[in-house]
Amino acid sequence: MTLAFVAVIFGLMLLVWSADRFVEGSASTARHFGMPPLLIGMVIVGFGTSAPEMVVSAISSLQGNPGIALGNAYGSNIANIALVLGLTALISPIAVHSQVLRKELPILMGVTLLAAWQLWDGDLSRTDALVLLGVFTGLMAWTIWQGMQKKSDAFGGEVEQEMEERAMPLRRAVFWLATGLVLLIASSRLLVWGAVEIAHGLGVSDLIIGLTIVAVGTSLPEIASSIIATRKGEHDIALGNVIGSNLFNTLAVVGIAGVIHPLEVGPEVLSRDIFVMAILTGALFFIGYGFRGPGRINRYEGIALLTCYVGYTIYLVYGVIAS
Repeated sequence: MTLAFVAVIFGLMLLVWSADRFVEGSASTARHFGMPPLLIGMVIVGFGTSAPEMVVSAISSLQGNPGIALGNAYGSNIANIALVLGLTALISPIAVHSQVLRKELPILMGVTLLAAWQLWDGDLSRTDALVLLGVFTGLMAWTIWQGMQKKSDAFGGEVEQEMEERAMPLRRAVFWLATGLVLLIASSRLLVWGAVEIAHGLGVSDLIIGLTIVAVGTSLPEIASSIIATRKGEHDIALGNVIGSNLFNTLAVVGIAGVIHPLEVGPEVLSRDIFVMAILTGALFFIGYGFRGPGRINRYEGIALLTCYVGYTIYLVYGVIAS
């Protein structure tokens, strides 16, 4: 058990570091090949920040631990909204100026409802997973079309400024892209092994471990990048990280895991985890869209989001203790 805890801690540390190197290397490589900043922020960074969830869930499904795969995806979505945005807004209120992000908020809400509808019958079949991947492909096509437009957008401007500050030669960018990807896979395998061993040792389900330890761990890149972005005044990047990551998690991460290994879903996932995820996504849409002007997540709303996350986590832990 001690070795498993060491594996999880070391795996998480390596996962966060390698994910950051992978995002930085891939974004710089894309910039060298002339990709527009808005497209880099929406696709490359979105993919990069969700890479930990994607690799962890794929490995979990391949090894026959679908509970970790599903818990990782949905738990990360809950952590991204309640923990990441809650902490970020508490440090500095988040003002939303990007029109592109405002368009993605209702899409995220629709995708969340699709996920709930698919799990209504208690399982995620390969057909369901292929539908998710099909929606993801269509969304990426729309995103690429949006990013190729020459219209100015606050999100694209913030990404361009960030790229200029972190510019690097092409050779170094490719090196970090490749190195980050290799270490990402290695750290994910280590993390999944440790998480499974802990679950078996404590007698709890893979789902609970996926919703808590693994989900928070794979959300650490979003926590770090969103807080740093907000302290620089790059509020749209902070929100864009979360929206992009949650879209990737719900569609691509769950879709890939479901194609590899169809998932049986207990009733508690729908009544507890999907329900909490949908409520938080709806709250994010309501406070972030800005029906009468630019959206804004203030400190009081940040405290409310954090309170929701603490309450949800306590509920999960209490359920484990009670059982």
